[in-house]
Amino acid sequence: MNLIIGRKPVLEALSSGEAIEQIYVLFGQKSPAIYDIQKLARQKGIKLTELPQGKFSAISQDPHTQGVIAVKSTQKYYELDELIGEAKKSALPFLLVLDSIQDPHNLGAIIRSAECAGVDGIIITKHNSATVTETVVKTSAGATEHVKLCKVNNLSQALKTLKEEGFWIMGSYLEGAKDYSETDYKLPLALVVGNEEKGLRRLTAESCDFLIKIPMKGHIQSLNVSVATGVLLFEVLRQRSK
Repeated sequence: MNLIIGRKPVLEALSSGEAIEQIYVLFGQKSPAIYDIQKLARQKGIKLTELPQGKFSAISQDPHTQGVIAVKSTQKYYELDELIGEAKKSALPFLLVLDSIQDPHNLGAIIRSAECAGVDGIIITKHNSATVTETVVKTSAGATEHVKLCKVNNLSQALKTLKEEGFWIMGSYLEGAKDYSETDYKLPLALVVGNEEKGLRRLTAESCDFLIKIPMKGHIQSLNVSVATGVLLFEVLRQRSK
């Protein structure tokens, strides 16, 4: 994990536009520099988390943190047009789109399943989403090294671009959706899955060409998002392997 430690170095990194994935602040820290860091993080859509001493020290035991640590990105990200171009090299392009997945363990598990299912790339929203941290890398079992990732500011615009490039947009959604096992996936596909608690945003669902769901028989009417995504990914793989 590539860390930037100390109030001034973190503030300078934010101000200069370095690729920061996450900022951790020791709970209770108050100073002009901390306020500036919090303000810049909000403006840039960078996740900032306050941690108690134990969890903060688990990230770094450096005595000079001054109560703030930034995690610098080492992950390669593709531009959307690059990702589309790479995907189109496949006979049946297959992209996975994540609409505001916030839990790093879920993100890591999804990336792992996506790599195993042979997706051509994953699109992640820049805001309100988990970033590729050490936890994500570990949970993915190293799949982050093999899956092409892309971050977008505006998901609706990205889906519009995908449609213009010949992709069919399929969203995992409960209302007005078709049984996932009765759907044809043998077409250029972008599969969209939503947030852990709220699912797909309505605007995102309205941008989809098709909506699919996994039927439930139990009392709980939803699966963990990483599990549900795995089910859908491997149904796509099953159909395309015939």
